[in-house]
Formats: sequence, C-alpha cells, structure tokens
Amino acid sequence: MKLVIAQMKHETNTFSPVPTPLSRFATSAESPPEGLAAVAAYRGTGSAIAAFIDLAEAAGADYRVAIAAAASPSGPVHDAAFEHIAGRVLAAVAEGCDGLLLDLHGAMVTQSHDDGEGELLRRIRAIAPALPIGVALDMHTNLYDAMAEHCHVIAGYHTYPHVDVYETGQRAGRALLAMLAGQAKPTMAWGRRPMLPHVMRQGSDDSPNRELQARCREIEAEGAHCASIFVGFPNADIEFAGLSAVVVTDDDAALAQRWTEELLDLAWAQRAAFVYPQEPLAQSIQRAQQIAAAKPAGSGPVVLLDHSDNCASGGTMDTMTVLGAVLDAGLDGVAAFAIFDPAAVQLMIQAGVGAQVTLALGGKLDMPAIGLTGQPRTVTGKVRLISDGRYTNLGPMFRGEASDMGASAVLDTGRVQIVVISDHVEPHDLAAFTAVGIAPERVKFLMLKSRIHWRAGLRSLAHAVVDCAGTGVCSSDYGLLGLHRVRRPIYPIDAI
Repeated sequence: MKLVIAQMKHETNTFSPVPTPLSRFATSAESPPEGLAAVAAYRGTGSAIAAFIDLAEAAGADYRVAIAAAASPSGPVHDAAFEHIAGRVLAAVAEGCDGLLLDLHGAMVTQSHDDGEGELLRRIRAIAPALPIGVALDMHTNLYDAMAEHCHVIAGYHTYPHVDVYETGQRAGRALLAMLAGQAKPTMAWGRRPMLPHVMRQGSDDSPNRELQARCREIEAEGAHCASIFVGFPNADIEFAGLSAVVVTDDDAALAQRWTEELLDLAWAQRAAFVYPQEPLAQSIQRAQQIAAAKPAGSGPVVLLDHSDNCASGGTMDTMTVLGAVLDAGLDGVAAFAIFDPAAVQLMIQAGVGAQVTLALGGKLDMPAIGLTGQPRTVTGKVRLISDGRYTNLGPMFRGEASDMGASAVLDTGRVQIVVISDHVEPHDLAAFTAVGIAPERVKFLMLKSRIHWRAGLRSLAHAVVDCAGTGVCSSDYGLLGLHRVRRPIYPIDAI
C-alpha cells in the first residue's frame, strides 16, 4: 500500500493586512519542508500529520510526505504560495498512490480562490478521479461543497482550544485505511445553516458548543466513522463563511444525512447563544481593577483578553488600544504578550539589556479593510531581556511543535512588562513565556492578545478573566467588518 501524506493549513482573515507569501509557511527556510525533512519536523508531535505518519507506519505502508505547509493566520494566501504547495501535492499524486491523507485547515482563502482547500481537491480529482482521500479539518472550517464532493472522509476537531488535532488525524486516517483494506465504505453527508457564530462564543468548554461537540462524539460512539460540527470563521468575507456539519457513516447515506441534519438543527436552535455582546473597554478595565483588589494573596493573575487583535485569527498583533488603556489606568504587576514590532525589537537590541529606551511602540500596520490606521504609542522603559524567540510547545495544544516569534525583547516600564516580538505567535503555551523569562502565574495582570486558545496552556493559572474590546481585524463587531460577500440572509446580521 502506497500513501501520500500532505499538509496545507492556513486560516485566512480577509480583512488582515498581514501578507501570506510562501515564506510564512516555513519556519526556518524559504519554503515548507518536504519528504524526510517534513517527517522529522512533525513526527511525535500533536499534529494531524503526525497521526497520519503513525498510522501509515503501523500499517506497514510505503508513504511519502509531499509537503508540510502551515502558516499562522493572516491575509489571503499569495497565489504563488498556493501554487507551490498544491503543485507538490499534485506531483506526488501523479506519481501514483493508493490513498491520500490531507491535513488541511478548511478556511484558506487565496488571492484567486475563496475555497483554497476545495480548489486543491478539485485539481487532485482531475488527475486521480477515484483516489481514496481522507481529510482532517480545523473546527473553523468554512465548508464549501467542493471540499466534501472531492474526498471520501472528513474529520474535524472536537475542541477549541484545539487540543485534539492528533486525534482528529487518527479519526480521518483510520476511516480511510479501513476503506483501503476493504473493511469499510465511508459514506458522507454535509450541510450548512445560515449563521455566523461569534468566535468568542465558540469555545468547546462553554455552551452551546460544548454540547454540540459532545453530540458529535456520541454519534461516533453510535457507529459513525466521523461526526463534525464546524463553527466556521466569520472574519472571512466569503459566501459560505459560517456553521456547517459533516457526518461519515459506513455505507449508510440516509443515516449520515439524518445525523447531519440533527447536528445542524441543534446548532440552529442555539443560534442566539452564539452571539457575543461586547463590553466597553473602560468598563472592562475598571472591573479588572476591582477583581484584582479583592483577590486573595497568592492567587493567579487576572487575565485581560485583547481579543480584537489575535494573530491566531489574522490580527496584526500591533494595536495599542488595550495596552494603552492598561497604561493609562496605572495598572501595575502586568505582563503583556505581545506586541508585534520588529523595528522596536531591533532598537532594543541595539540599546542592550539594562538600557532605558523610549519607543514609538506598535501601530505600524494600517488596516484599510476596516478603515483603521496604525497608531503607535510612545512608551519608556528598561530593556529587561533579549531572546531569539524560539521554543517548543509543551502542549496540550500543538504539543512538540517548534514555534518561533523571531528576535524578541521585554520592555519593562516599572509597572508593565511588555513582550515585543518579530514574528506572529499567539500566547497559548507556557513555553512562550519561559522563552522571555516571564512567570505568568506570578503577575497580578496578564494581558494576552488571544481569543480562546490561551486557555489550552494558561487557563489553569487564571484567577479571573476579563474580555477587553480593543481594535483590530479580529473584531467581533460584524458591523465594523462589513461582511459584504457572505450569503444573505444570515444570523445574527439578519433577524432570522
């Protein structure tokens, strides 16, 4: 048995000014790893591609990793990058194989294609019409028909934060291997509902997504190969952004359709619970101060979530609105992670550890898609630490995978320690803080540019959490985003 394994992952924020060339898909080279280099990069990690590798080796298959390409969320993928990645997959398939396992995202938009994954699968089908294909997808998939029409198995994450990525790869891979062994006939149904769940209401340890994902697991326990609810990614202004479901049964199309409709109906019945009302920033800061004043000595930090500028949803990670409010309010004992500002990092490196510097921090990137211009803030402090920004995730999210925030430095104002970075990473892992010498459990306030993923590695430390509505292309304000291309009517933009 000969298998081709490949990865092509990007969550595209169509409002983001952050570019997505091929280099964004590579951590330490100009292009993503292929072949044995890709195996070495992902073997033993918590990724779906690692699950595919483990399954292939356990089955004694002859396998090849065509490419392993994953990039942090940002603006539309450059056409040249998509063509490079797709070309590697197509070339491997054209050489001949018995099955294909794809670790995709499900919300990739390119400069030319709203449905990057569907376009890849359509091209694969053009050269291999009957090839068995299994796909692992992110929970934030914006499902287009082409994704489902051109493969045999789809499995999506059941968790957000995404701590079951490896297990999702196993679910997709096992179903496909059973098909190749003649032990199963995967049969798939899929559908959508006209709703755009707010990301801040999508956490799988919160209602209503908690119950929806639990029902997916029950359906699998009742005999489905895979059952998946995709909450969608609303920061992409494309036709089919929003909620969908896919169920794969063993040769029972009617049952797959019935279970799919059940999941969609359950989600639609809870559509109001997926709406996220924002609190004014000044009120959030005041509430955080009150919580901190009353919390017991030795308890964990009050987490301040700057959720409108989360790089893991395509944010610039350089807006200063929330950090500015923290500074203006005079909060002390604060650690802020992080501000993306490579130029500021270089100035701190030139000054050296211990030097006093005054910087125009952040605000370097304009956001024309939402009518905002970058607004730096003048900040004075001492260079506390300089780091190369490299670390390995402890998990549970992206366990064992290498991360690189580029040259990084910590600016200490006396009240606030500000981590300044040169490459986008979201703070969801303790190792990110170890890399810059900060113990998050020991600070009074922890300001994070994150939405939900921070919970994976840090929630257990938090005394309390206060959402802070700042500015950025990850805004939960659909009115600000506009969303002119998404299908209409759709809830909650339209009262349906």
